[in-house]
Amino acid sequence: MSHSVRLAIALGSLAVLSGCLSSSDSQQADPVVVENPVAYVERSLLFDENTGALVEDNLADPSAFRPGARLLLKASATADAETRDIASRAFAGPQFLDDNGQLRYDVKDLHVSHDGSRLLFAMRAPEIEDADDEDQPTWNIWEYDVSTDALRRIIDSDVTARAGQDVAPAYLPDGRIIFSSTRQRISKAVLLDEGKPQYSGLDEEGDSPALVLHVMDDDGQNIEQITFNQSHDLDPMVADDGTIVFSRWDNAGQTRNNGVNLYRVNPDGSGLSYLYGRNSHDSVPEANDIQYLQPRKSDSGNLLVQLRPFETDDYASVLAEVDVDQFVEANLRIDGTEGAGQRSLVPGVGLDGQLSLKGSYASVSPLLDGTNRYLASWTPCRLRETATDRIVNCTEDRLQSEDYQPAEPVYGLWLLDINSETQRPVVPPVEGVQFDEAVLMKERPLEGFIPESQFTGDEGALGDAGYGVLHIRSVYDIDGVDTTPAGIAAMADPLQTPPEDRPARFLRLEKPVAIPDDNVRDFDNSAFGRSRAQLMREILGYVPIEPDGSVKVAVPANVAFAISVLDEKGQRIGARHQNWLTVRPGETLECSGCHNPNSPTPHGRPDAGPGPVWDGAATTGTSFPNTDSSLFTDMGETMAEVFARINELRRPTPDVIYADEWSGDAVDPKPDSFAYAYADLQTPPPISGVCATEWAPNCRIVINYEQHIHPLWSVNREVLDPDTMAVVDDYTCTSCHTNTDAADAQQLPAGQLDLGDGPSPDEPLHFNAYRELLFPDNEQELVNGALVDVLVDSGEVLEDEEGNPILDAEGNVQPIMVTVPIQASMSVNGARASRFFNVFEDGGSHKDFLTPAELRLIAEWLDIGGQYFNNPFDAPEN
Repeated sequence: MSHSVRLAIALGSLAVLSGCLSSSDSQQADPVVVENPVAYVERSLLFDENTGALVEDNLADPSAFRPGARLLLKASATADAETRDIASRAFAGPQFLDDNGQLRYDVKDLHVSHDGSRLLFAMRAPEIEDADDEDQPTWNIWEYDVSTDALRRIIDSDVTARAGQDVAPAYLPDGRIIFSSTRQRISKAVLLDEGKPQYSGLDEEGDSPALVLHVMDDDGQNIEQITFNQSHDLDPMVADDGTIVFSRWDNAGQTRNNGVNLYRVNPDGSGLSYLYGRNSHDSVPEANDIQYLQPRKSDSGNLLVQLRPFETDDYASVLAEVDVDQFVEANLRIDGTEGAGQRSLVPGVGLDGQLSLKGSYASVSPLLDGTNRYLASWTPCRLRETATDRIVNCTEDRLQSEDYQPAEPVYGLWLLDINSETQRPVVPPVEGVQFDEAVLMKERPLEGFIPESQFTGDEGALGDAGYGVLHIRSVYDIDGVDTTPAGIAAMADPLQTPPEDRPARFLRLEKPVAIPDDNVRDFDNSAFGRSRAQLMREILGYVPIEPDGSVKVAVPANVAFAISVLDEKGQRIGARHQNWLTVRPGETLECSGCHNPNSPTPHGRPDAGPGPVWDGAATTGTSFPNTDSSLFTDMGETMAEVFARINELRRPTPDVIYADEWSGDAVDPKPDSFAYAYADLQTPPPISGVCATEWAPNCRIVINYEQHIHPLWSVNREVLDPDTMAVVDDYTCTSCHTNTDAADAQQLPAGQLDLGDGPSPDEPLHFNAYRELLFPDNEQELVNGALVDVLVDSGEVLEDEEGNPILDAEGNVQPIMVTVPIQASMSVNGARASRFFNVFEDGGSHKDFLTPAELRLIAEWLDIGGQYFNNPFDAPEN
């Protein structure tokens, strides 16, 4: 089929819009359309050499290279306007041409300046033949000036430009540029302080380096990282109030809603908060796991987003407006009532391979002239007739027929008018080509300017020391409900509620470990242990929870962290916290309480969800009931705020320490103090000697099974007679829990649990004891000096194909024998989910066999995931 025939078919299909939008060729004078240039991307479609199918794009890999794109500028948004290539000149020279003499670079993420004269975009030079991945070109931020026809790379230095993958730029009101990048200078500096080489951490899927938000001057100087997610932060958009709305991949725990949601942050990185979408990934009918991508402004004041899965081979999106001012989810207002906060611009279009008579849209850009019009990339619905290979328009009958298969899309550019339900061609479609990302080079109002936060006094000093502040009003406030039996005020009264009756005693601060790529550290997947769901984790430290459930603590700034609420044994209560928090130096992050992850109640937004249930102190100048009178209150303060104001702000400690600091004269006797200290261990502690004596923002607790947990099983626990020094009892774990006795003969380990040394037969990179503790096993017995699996009659017999019993030589039916499973004694879901601790409780068979410090170490290790290694540089290299 000739190109002209193909084009005619494509153009002929425009009339078939099934009542959605009608095609219009009206050329009436329109100053916005006629006077303003349009920039857009022309991209060759890529086909698999073996199957001939379209190559999927994957938005979960923002630094992926899709060669064959050009950046074009059209004199106006009319089909016959002059068009010219404005970016290919950047790669003049034979070294940029492929074997066919073609220039195959990539370009994307177009953004127009406020005056409409300049265009920002991300561009990547062509592939270097036979070069390794680390030696290939990187994505860089470029700018084109329409008035001077000048093209420049924002970062002039080749060395600096190659230091990261830079995409998704946007102009800030003060002329600086915000963009998404793998540079992560601050995160790399933190890693260096932790004793790890500088590297870019992979996203939490382990597929590509994580990109997060950065700002820089318009000359490429003063680059600063402002967000600290472990997966991607993408598509920054400057809202009218000056805040940055962006798409964040919430991928912390591989839970059901690990999707891309909308977030908000100030240009200096302060004020980070969730905005919209966390529980709305099923909001598009017949589509699974849609993501909230490419936020844009619209004439209505709502946000315009592209809804689509990460991966697709038709590049289609549902274009939707979301009301983020009034809604936190597609069906949930910020006050918790139900409603409709999301609508499609064009309902019923095709998405994720689902064909529709209305065709499919790839991208959209609003004109923002009050007319509710958009520049859109659109393809009609097309089918390929199986018998003739002919491409035809979709009809209801053809969609139902087996004689037709979906044909590849032909995305042209269109002026979409929602009010009149028409669309007019701007760039007609061409077979094998996608026209996309069109933006109108038009002047627009300047957004509000938000100056950099200034922290003085104590806050400034904290910031200088590398800390921010976390303040929780009460961990007993869960989704706006006071979960205490008699109320938080009664819980806060040490006479009514002694410490041992308070369920929440400590808060643990936990940090994700950035996983390097194979070029930096190549280790086996077994390093994660029983489950990869939590990747690797470190502990930043501990702080006591005040009697009213409040916490105010200095936390390391510029570090992603999560929190866990612990009981008096140092074991996590409740579900894991699966969203990363961060504070900038000197910043205070405040929240009312905690959240049940299975609850739809809005949370994570300062203006969403129920108000706090704990009002704090009722008066000024007094103390909380039955507390130390020196701890006098200001009205509305939590106990944590009172303590911080009168004494000093609490800082994390490596040890779990309780000291009675609140009981007044009426409380008698006073509660006992206690501590679970690493200094009490007989095995290597999981902290450095420096951090054990003076905790600092760069201190980490790093627990590896081999170095810190496994040695516990062989600690000498002999009980000696004080007079004769003879061994009376031996509580050493491996004295009973091994498969050999003192004479090296086979024995059945006590409790069917072998804690001895040696590699596992199932995974040689793991100690066998690790597998015994955390993996299901079969019950064994000693037969003729050998350990074999116990087999029991299943109640069923062997049968032939006709269902008749198969008899043995004596004519007896043959029972089917099965093994007896044993549940693992430990669980990566946490200490409370592990029956291991039951035998160490009061009345348990192993009470006092392990010390409180040892039990605390095991509990915290299980609470963060029970990983085999929690430092990738401790794991053996492949």
